[in-house]
Amino acid sequence: MSGIRDVVVLGSTGSIGVQALEIIAANPNKFRIVGMSAGRKNPALLMEQAKKFNVPIVGTMAPAPAVDGVQIIEGDNSSVEVAALPCDIVLNGITGSIGLGPTLSALGVGNKVALANKESLVAGGDLVMKFGRENLFPVDSEHSAIYQAMLAGKASDVKKLILTASGGPFRDRADLSDVTVADALSHPTWSMGEVVTINSATLVNKGLEIIEAHYLFDLPYSAIEAVIHPQSVVHSMVEFNDGSTIAQASPPNMKGPIAYALAYPERVNKATAPIDWSKSNTWNFSPIDNDKYPAIDLARRCGELGGGLPAVFNAANEVAVAAFLAGKIKFTAIIEIVEQVVQAHGSNTPTTIRDIADVSAIEQSARSKADGLIKELI
Repeated sequence: MSGIRDVVVLGSTGSIGVQALEIIAANPNKFRIVGMSAGRKNPALLMEQAKKFNVPIVGTMAPAPAVDGVQIIEGDNSSVEVAALPCDIVLNGITGSIGLGPTLSALGVGNKVALANKESLVAGGDLVMKFGRENLFPVDSEHSAIYQAMLAGKASDVKKLILTASGGPFRDRADLSDVTVADALSHPTWSMGEVVTINSATLVNKGLEIIEAHYLFDLPYSAIEAVIHPQSVVHSMVEFNDGSTIAQASPPNMKGPIAYALAYPERVNKATAPIDWSKSNTWNFSPIDNDKYPAIDLARRCGELGGGLPAVFNAANEVAVAAFLAGKIKFTAIIEIVEQVVQAHGSNTPTTIRDIADVSAIEQSARSKADGLIKELI
């Protein structure tokens, strides 16, 4: 890496953002933060971060305390504005489809994007792909693994992608009818934000990642699979047409994928701890029980039908997860609500997404339907 790389961090107070800042703090000779943003939850922390890293411009959706030397952009579109700042790369660590606008903003001015916001591709993949793939660097551990494994051969020689899923906290639990919020947030291998942790428990996360992989790697859904891997050490695999399978493995820690995306094509020394090969390791792989976890098949169907259905799937899930976290619905109702919303929108959803306004309208319709279904359950 020649010189210091200027970085914009979106979602700096969230799980991905905080870990990114730790990487940047440990490598001041490689990275410099020129802008950052956060949502409504913790503006005080955002300003503490800005002061610590001498960040000249920050964006916030909530009023934030003033800090000398820091320009504050306030409002719902603050991350969109910050994403367009001149820089070497934008890390989009925002959770939810609200991250789509900043992704498009960054790509629109020619910025590279380290993408942790999978909803950008799920809700607006067709819009994002208009800018091409060359400026997108995946941060999800699964897609980072695939990105690295695909370097072992030609894209034309890839037969299929195999994403791994931990199986969440309920892979060995048959009855999910009485799952509590605390149960669902107790992930056995990963430390993540609340929404992503619930999505991991329902395996909605893996469904979203299959759609994301379709866009990132330009492969049909029939060539993208997922398997349960409880240890979360092998993050994904690529099978080539000669029968070889290339896997990327590292301990379950997001710092590795974050550092890889920020520094590509170079690597950050000691970004994460390596596997300890002096100890015995057992790695298990098993097929996913689609009856127990219907989210993956539902996401795949939405992806194959395309148009606005992936956005419907994602928006309905965001509403249902929020209701579960608030104690309004049961865990099993999350996917039931998502499926009902998808079915209700099936033939009425636009097959072509023209702009972000189309995405917003589709999401609003899906959220409204999901809200109505939740009210019926309360």
